[in-house]
Amino acid sequence: MTTTSADTKRPGGARVAVQRFGTFLSGMIMPNIPALIAWGIFTAFFIPVGWTPNADLSTIVGPFIHYLLPILIAYTGGHMIYGARGGVVGAIATFGAIAGSDLLIAQVNATLPEDNQLGQIHMFIGAMILGPLAAWTMKRLDALWDGKIRAGFEMLVNMFSAGIWGFVMAIVGFFPVAWLVNGIMNVLSAAVNWLVETNLLPLTSILIEPAKVFFLNNAINHGVLTPLGLSQAADEGKSILFLLEANPGPGVGLLLAFTFFGIGAARASAPGAAIIQFFGGIHEVYFPFALMKPTLILALIGGGMTGVTTNMIFDAGLRAPAAPGSIFAVLAQTATDSYVGVILSVILSAAVTFIIAAVILRATRKRDLANEADAFSDAVSKTEANKGKSSAAIDALRARSSDEGVAEDAVDRLETQAETDGALDGGTVATRRVQHVVFACDAGMGSSAMGASVLRNKMKKAGIEDVTVTNKAIANLDDSADLVITQNQLTDRARAKRPDAIHVSVDNFMNSPKYDEVVNLIESQKER
Repeated sequence: MTTTSADTKRPGGARVAVQRFGTFLSGMIMPNIPALIAWGIFTAFFIPVGWTPNADLSTIVGPFIHYLLPILIAYTGGHMIYGARGGVVGAIATFGAIAGSDLLIAQVNATLPEDNQLGQIHMFIGAMILGPLAAWTMKRLDALWDGKIRAGFEMLVNMFSAGIWGFVMAIVGFFPVAWLVNGIMNVLSAAVNWLVETNLLPLTSILIEPAKVFFLNNAINHGVLTPLGLSQAADEGKSILFLLEANPGPGVGLLLAFTFFGIGAARASAPGAAIIQFFGGIHEVYFPFALMKPTLILALIGGGMTGVTTNMIFDAGLRAPAAPGSIFAVLAQTATDSYVGVILSVILSAAVTFIIAAVILRATRKRDLANEADAFSDAVSKTEANKGKSSAAIDALRARSSDEGVAEDAVDRLETQAETDGALDGGTVATRRVQHVVFACDAGMGSSAMGASVLRNKMKKAGIEDVTVTNKAIANLDDSADLVITQNQLTDRARAKRPDAIHVSVDNFMNSPKYDEVVNLIESQKER
């Protein structure tokens, strides 16, 4: 069923709103993960406690996190709202917030003894606020004089209006936003320090583990844990906060429990899902298993608390965020003095989750056998509903459950039959020539990239060489897209972004019958 704005009025509307907010935050953070990895490598090698300390190269570390990373995040957020123009204005505004924050810290430190002075506050939260805000206000201002500028003065007005508004937003960043973000970061840092000092940090798993299963974790992870963790890592060389959500131990423990004690399609799917989750870092593959039996979330919480406790005992942490949450990414970002603690935290969290989940599965085995036919497929569908879209990983689980005779066949649907004169539903030809096919999803990575690869292979076998197939985020769709393929929950958003394109909805990015119909449609162009 097509999603509409009315969805936010249904039960669960608040959850959907949090998911969308988390997705937006992810959209600002995820494209900049390579920069975070690069910063982590610099810290790993060149800071005084690194593998190969180098006083000269270590001077890159501070400016990298204090200036480059927040400005990249602000540019990305602004670009999501209003293209390159919004990105530039958002970056200017964030630089004002960075300078304002530094001034506030300097003024406070002038009143404090030298051994009790505050460190720099890095403007990640400020960037997440100012990047989109500056871009959105720039877009609204441009709309005021759109079509009213005399011919020949467009470039002059465009350049000066962006520069002037960037100046205004930099002042906004310098004063109120810098003050606000410094206050927020001080409160959050104090809260985290209190949790650590009172040994209560493991209790965060009570919130984080259920939030992951219901796809509500992005707002917590990218809105709070990543900014705080980066600030902590800049001061101490590592942070335990990066492991609160990314630890792959609880997920692989749950999947191993299903491997040994599960039944039917869930048991058959669990070993492959464990490999994807642990080594590939795609945690969402274990969410349907938890949703089959919500009491299993207790096993995840137990494992998560065990991992956090272990890291606290060994004072272990990562240098930078581990994204995706693969064991390889975790080990690559582990601080030089933390390997024992981090590895043990993964092993012990997996073991505790496995034991608790095994007890639950064994205790309910008879009842599960009676409901075997529908449980796993229903859980996969519930996972898709919680996320608001499908993905390649979830599609793989659906395909596996179908092979086991458990799930019903996925139903794909076409959005714009009229635009194709019925070509994709038994008609003749499209009403526009297709030169560029775009797979679009929330982030423009992962599932859409895999779908694009599948269609490219089909087109190559059909001898089609003059049509390009790419993937990108829905927010980045432009006029070059002639045919847009999205999962059915996202088609309305894609249509709003690119209304003149042909839109095709699929349920399964990895194996949709619509791909053959798209190939036939493109082949029909040659006959005209």
